[in-house]
Amino acid sequence: MATIAAPLELNKDEILRYSRHLILPEVGMDGQKKLKNAKVLMVGAGGLGAPLGLYLAASGIGRIGIVDFDVVDFTNLQRQVIHGTKDVGKKKLDSAAESMMDINPYLQVDKFDTAITSENALDIIRDYDMVVDGTDNFPTRYLINDACVLLKKPNVYGSIFRFEGQATIYAYPGGPCYRCSYPEPPPPGLVPSCAEGGVLGILPGMIGMMQATEAVKLILGIGEPLVGRLVLYDALAMRFREMKVRRDPECPVCGDHPSIHALIDYHQFCGVPKPQEGQPMEGEKMSGFMSDTEIDVIALRARLDKGDKFQFIDVREPNEYQIASIPGAKLIPLNDVPKRISELDPNTEVIVHCKMGGRSAKACDFLRASGFKNVKNMLGGITAWSDKVDPSVPKY
Repeated sequence: MATIAAPLELNKDEILRYSRHLILPEVGMDGQKKLKNAKVLMVGAGGLGAPLGLYLAASGIGRIGIVDFDVVDFTNLQRQVIHGTKDVGKKKLDSAAESMMDINPYLQVDKFDTAITSENALDIIRDYDMVVDGTDNFPTRYLINDACVLLKKPNVYGSIFRFEGQATIYAYPGGPCYRCSYPEPPPPGLVPSCAEGGVLGILPGMIGMMQATEAVKLILGIGEPLVGRLVLYDALAMRFREMKVRRDPECPVCGDHPSIHALIDYHQFCGVPKPQEGQPMEGEKMSGFMSDTEIDVIALRARLDKGDKFQFIDVREPNEYQIASIPGAKLIPLNDVPKRISELDPNTEVIVHCKMGGRSAKACDFLRASGFKNVKNMLGGITAWSDKVDPSVPKY
């Protein structure tokens, strides 16, 4: 017979540490003990995970799991405040854990140095009371949602983009799940990532703190949780709005007659290629694996040096062009391509680039559909150009 661990008690130092909680009637000693005995899983130690990790640790959560396999990059520091300049190149998992333990040495941190997948999600999540979702891609959001529904664990959800964010609680008993709000993922590439579209550095702090607040409220059993309510935040207008989110009885996961009883292939569901271990990331393909509609930066540089005739188009935004540009590339922002298509010769080869390869791929698809026969996407964008061809070109 398995033994049940005795509830953890507060020591003298912790009573002093949490004194401002203890004098709140809604928390008190009993509530702080609930926090100490709680187990919360954070998926992601990036923009949302940064404030989450700091505030969940400071609040006295006894055990926090972190799932992340990325490393700290200079571009993270504008918003991921759990990491510092000294941490660049270090695993986010280790950097985040160090910061959290520095805030609260009584914390237990479980580190999962892996991507969360259909194969491991149930095993990772099963031992925790809830999941706080700090991810930034659709396959993982659907995966976490379905795993939480199957395991009956609340999913404290948040997302950010540019100047706007949102937060709610999914998979709470009787409440909606993520699929109730978003039955189908958006078409691949329709929603740019923060790396492509940008994000106000302060924004994840606001949304992450909302998620941390909801997690603490759920543990304490106080207040009105964000179940069935989606909070929308507009930083530019400094305005909050609230939308009702209802459970869908026909939902294939949490509905009255669910059809999904196990985790599926979420990359396939979202129409996103699944990265293979050991293979280059998207936009970093080697020339031997390229199709005839792609060109890598090394090959492009050689063609520029030879003086080959082609039209070289940059589909980033003007503010990005001011940061960095490749000599010879003509700026036509992606949204302007349809109305400026007359500036291009359909009988001359076109090579398109953006920051990382996503927007340029869309532009290539549009040009081909418009009758251009010879169009190539520059893999990796200007980021790859800076890495492999000309390090003097700033990265952003």
